Amino acid sequence: MQRAVETRSLTPPGSTWKSPPAATGMDGVESVESGAVRVQCDLLGMAPSSWAVQPARSRGLDALGPAVEAKKKAPCPGLGLFYTLLSAFCFSVSSLLVKKVQDIHAVEISAFRCVLQMLIVLLCLIYRKTGFIGPKSLRIFLILRGVLGSTSMMLIYYAFQTMALADATVITFSSPVFTSIFAWICLKEKYSPWDALFTMFTIAGVILIVRPPFLFGSNASGIKESYSVHLKGTFAAIGHAVFAASTLVILRKMGKSVDYFLTIWYYVVLGLVETVIILFILGEWSLPYCGLDRLFLIFIALFGLGAQIFITKALQIEKAGPVAIMRTMDVVFAFIFQIIFFNNVPTWWTVGGAVCVVASNVGAAVRKWYQSSK
Repeated sequence: MQRAVETRSLTPPGSTWKSPPAATGMDGVESVESGAVRVQCDLLGMAPSSWAVQPARSRGLDALGPAVEAKKKAPCPGLGLFYTLLSAFCFSVSSLLVKKVQDIHAVEISAFRCVLQMLIVLLCLIYRKTGFIGPKSLRIFLILRGVLGSTSMMLIYYAFQTMALADATVITFSSPVFTSIFAWICLKEKYSPWDALFTMFTIAGVILIVRPPFLFGSNASGIKESYSVHLKGTFAAIGHAVFAASTLVILRKMGKSVDYFLTIWYYVVLGLVETVIILFILGEWSLPYCGLDRLFLIFIALFGLGAQIFITKALQIEKAGPVAIMRTMDVVFAFIFQIIFFNNVPTWWTVGGAVCVVASNVGAAVRKWYQSSK
């Protein structure tokens, strides 16, 4: 005689469980805009706990004990950190290619990437049947997310083209500091003395990278390009960090009420409109001169997409604290690529600035990791 097996679902009656949202990467936050959205939000206590995958379990599975559950949750120890390492590598390669494409304006590179991502996100929205407009009450936030995110992408691409790769990469890691400040102001979240300390470390690191002449002298900067160009790139990198942080706060404000692919849709559509308008004003629109530059444009989008996929996979199977720490490998890759491909050895000022900024990020990650483990 067969007995019917009664199953117990974790999903409340009348509701539908949705898979965790995909994350974007640094470029867009994609940078912050990018894959870093969930890392930085969780570090600030901003990530909804429901992002963790909650598989339904049967009573028969419960009877097998916690060993089966542990095996299903962690099929391979360290796999999440390996995915994070791959994500950092892909981000760095994408940044390297942007630096190599010097004959195409940063805004135009952003436009090409928006076109490619638009095609991919369009297919995802059609498959998920979520629509293309979103709730009426949240459209203003979706528009802000799209404009700020695409602006952040253009600024970081400009920074990569106008300053040393390592310098620009290090400054982008100041985004979590701005996120914590904006969350404190806009979302009334706690801003502790530890957050203030990490902010001071980040500011010190940025100062070491910028090396203003009134502090370091005109001959002590060690900057290969002209200081005015270096300063423009610095402001662009800081602007990227600020806009990426603003994007994260807006995403936190909307929460889970909007499908994440819809936020990306607004990002690429408004980003394309914004880039076309800017290119028309600047008169910088032009096709790539050679096949190599066109190939670089394709790889920029592909490696950026790969970075987003890997960081999403990492956050599905690993805690945000270790992932955020491993993400700092992006800085290491930037130093290596700058030495190998541009024969530009970073100065000790840059190394000191990188230590300060990375220490700030690692400190914030360890603190949030420790608090969440209590």
